[in-house]
Amino acid sequence: MTTTGLSRAEIEQLDSMWKAPGFVPTLIAVAAAFGAWSLLLPVIPLAVIEAGQSETLAGASTGVFMAATVLTQILTPKMLRTFGYNPVMVFAAFMLGVPALGHILGMDAWIVLLFSALRGVGFGALTVAESALIAELVPVRLLGKATGMLGVFIGLSQMLCLPLGLAIAERAGFDIVFVIAAVVALVAAVMCLAIPRLKAAPKADPSAYRHPEERGQPEVSTWKLVLVPALAVTSLSMSFGAVSSFLPAAVREIDPVTGAVIGGLMLSITGGSSMVFRYLAGMVADRRGLPGTTMIPAQVVGFAGMALMALVVANGWSVWLLVAAGIMFGGGFGAVQNEALLSMFYRLPRSKVSEASAVWNMAFDAGTGLGSFIFGAVAAQLAYSGAFGTGALVVVLGIAVTVADAVIGRHRIAEHGNIRARLRQVPVAGRFSLRRGRKAVGSEPVGFEELITRDTENPGWNEPGAVEPGTVEPGQNDSGRRP
Repeated sequence: MTTTGLSRAEIEQLDSMWKAPGFVPTLIAVAAAFGAWSLLLPVIPLAVIEAGQSETLAGASTGVFMAATVLTQILTPKMLRTFGYNPVMVFAAFMLGVPALGHILGMDAWIVLLFSALRGVGFGALTVAESALIAELVPVRLLGKATGMLGVFIGLSQMLCLPLGLAIAERAGFDIVFVIAAVVALVAAVMCLAIPRLKAAPKADPSAYRHPEERGQPEVSTWKLVLVPALAVTSLSMSFGAVSSFLPAAVREIDPVTGAVIGGLMLSITGGSSMVFRYLAGMVADRRGLPGTTMIPAQVVGFAGMALMALVVANGWSVWLLVAAGIMFGGGFGAVQNEALLSMFYRLPRSKVSEASAVWNMAFDAGTGLGSFIFGAVAAQLAYSGAFGTGALVVVLGIAVTVADAVIGRHRIAEHGNIRARLRQVPVAGRFSLRRGRKAVGSEPVGFEELITRDTENPGWNEPGAVEPGTVEPGQNDSGRRP
């Protein structure tokens, strides 16, 4: 399936993610794609408002973009299996870039919404492909750091391009920004040509991942396994939709002279914080061998940042207080992004890597689009501070869902037919004896907490020699146990 000749077993033997063929071109392509997106993310709503259109249309420009993105993401896993990563990613980058030139025609509603939707098609396919491709290219034990590094490149791109688009628009006009965004997206298309030719893994029989005693039991639906991490991402991405669309305009009301540029700087700070904490969350996950440790604390920090942002805008406090708000919100958002993506990879078999990526991206982008659209309507009625305050309340709902899942999970029976089979190989010294661990792997279902603490002879996902989920070592049966 690849032009590099590396099998999955050979990939697992790599001692560095940087040695994985195609990893670096993928990162550059992703950075360019998100650069094109970030250049226009705050610029188009601002251009709509300056053209005399309503805040509702300004928010709808992002909302329609994200709606097209999500609809495309639903179809992308099938396209990746049919055509492979390279053709899909090249086409997606082309669609993300060329329609940006259409915004030069004006800010009439139909122009804004049409070309936003066309760009959304490209962005949707590209985001699903890049997240799934990372999981295909790197060793499983380095997946946390690899997805974290993906976040670093995305964050650097956003740090540069979010304020750059606003600064260029301030000095040279909006049309120049549209042209630059198109060129940057085409750079992504060129880099996609250097990625190994892969097709997404075909769907596998879920019974291949089960104990013999478990076969015949009903398969757990994918949506049940990924719902909670998806909602965690959605709650924060909705708030991000409000921040990215309206923070520059809100700051300009506080400081009419330099407000737009400062607003772009705040977005850059938010992106930088997201980048750093996303990578740190990946390091924690790799160290522990499972995701979820930083999820709830990150959500709480994200809420605090959003609430502070609302208070600063409502009371006209110094715009520099938004630095602290941006760091908190961005940091929490970044950690949640990585935790949620790893949780989805962790709960599903390798044959559903592209589905996990699609669900994660749909949660992110649907939240961003809904946030831009809904909070745009809220801003029209309650001002920008009302939109940010409502966003903080949405984050609280996400925290409640995650906490409830954590509490219920202490008593949950182990799921069937998913990547949690890997947990049978995670060693936790001193928690359970080997004898008790073997007993727990018997025919009776066991609780999730007991499942993750068993002590076995096999290494965990963060140790050399880890067994790939859904595969069988020589001398083992399909449950991963020695006969």
